[in-house]
Amino acid sequence: MTDTSSSKRAAGMGFIMVTVLIDMISIGLIVPVLPHIVGLFTQGNDAQTLGFLMLTLAFGVANFFGSPVLGALSDRFGRRPVLLIGFAGLALSFFVTASAPALWVLVVVRLFSGAMQSNIAIANAYVADITAPQDRAKRFGQLGAMFGLGFMLGPVIGGLLGDVDVRLPFYVAGCLAVVNWLYGFFVLPESLPVERRRPLELRKLNPVAALQGLNRVNDIGPLVLVLALSALAQFMLHTSWVLYTKFKFGWGPGQVGWSLLAVGVVSVISQGVLLRPLLKRFSAQRLAIAGMGSGALAYLGFGLASEGWMMYVVIGANLLGGVAAAAMQSIISNATDATHQGQTMGAVSSLNSLMAVCAPIVALELLRWVSHRPAGDLLIGLPFFTCAALQALAMFITLRFFRRQAAAAQPA
Repeated sequence: MTDTSSSKRAAGMGFIMVTVLIDMISIGLIVPVLPHIVGLFTQGNDAQTLGFLMLTLAFGVANFFGSPVLGALSDRFGRRPVLLIGFAGLALSFFVTASAPALWVLVVVRLFSGAMQSNIAIANAYVADITAPQDRAKRFGQLGAMFGLGFMLGPVIGGLLGDVDVRLPFYVAGCLAVVNWLYGFFVLPESLPVERRRPLELRKLNPVAALQGLNRVNDIGPLVLVLALSALAQFMLHTSWVLYTKFKFGWGPGQVGWSLLAVGVVSVISQGVLLRPLLKRFSAQRLAIAGMGSGALAYLGFGLASEGWMMYVVIGANLLGGVAAAAMQSIISNATDATHQGQTMGAVSSLNSLMAVCAPIVALELLRWVSHRPAGDLLIGLPFFTCAALQALAMFITLRFFRRQAAAAQPA
């Protein structure tokens, strides 16, 4: 099917939800096994932690510089071709990782993968293209549910495959990325009409300039700090989850996969089922505050857990945690005009990537400090206690910002 015939099909949520689901399953497949594949080239907990830190930093740095470029390209040429670039980059990186003979090869591959894909940011811009502002929180919630479903299926499959061979999930993930590229090329329609595209401005491809532009979007500057703090806490959890549960509970790839399945189930319920009725009763601002508070308590619970089953209890109790992301996404998107959605979402992705660079430095260093302690030691939860503090600070800043907005909107 040609690009012309594809563009004639009306873009809709169903198309992008399928794309995101396949993408997140392929990414989720490798989550339980990536630290373990690093262990093939290292010896001891300390060396494995440092090796995983190198991989995480490589991806985050490359994505920090690549995301604004890809977001701006999507504003100029459309969402579909940029998504195809991302799927191709993912497929190649998965296949090379599966056959990597040394740690330095893994680092190079993660650099390449980080620079080549910003699929989540482009998917969010796609949703903004086809959705009225008042419906974006609900639509972002539906997209978040697909993220959750992908992470519900991907990690548990990856964990089971990883128990057979730690390289096997990467081959399967590469095949899924190829399937997604084929779906994107033959089926996925374009969401950005030609008349809403804008010229490419080279000065805005600079990630620092992109972040400064995000800070100036309709006086939402304080929320940029909120996004940064929340993203830092989230990436610290992602970075340390596999090694933390290994050190504290002795979990392997399979057990990690089942725990991430539980996270996915809760995310699907939170954003796919609860968000719509909640939005009918509460504003996006109130849901953002409630979600951040729930997230802070969940981080604290993860750090305090003394038995593996307690992690599942905390995951289940954090039903409101997922609604904060969709609410904040809609607030940022509604503050942006229709021709800059790609750039704005690219800037948000770049901010997330910057936090993804900082998170492993903080989380894995904290984990290294306590990794020598006995399995049941409370201090092994230090990375999660730090996450709880970051999320609580983000909630406090958001609450002050919304209150000031409300006061400014009152008549003199």
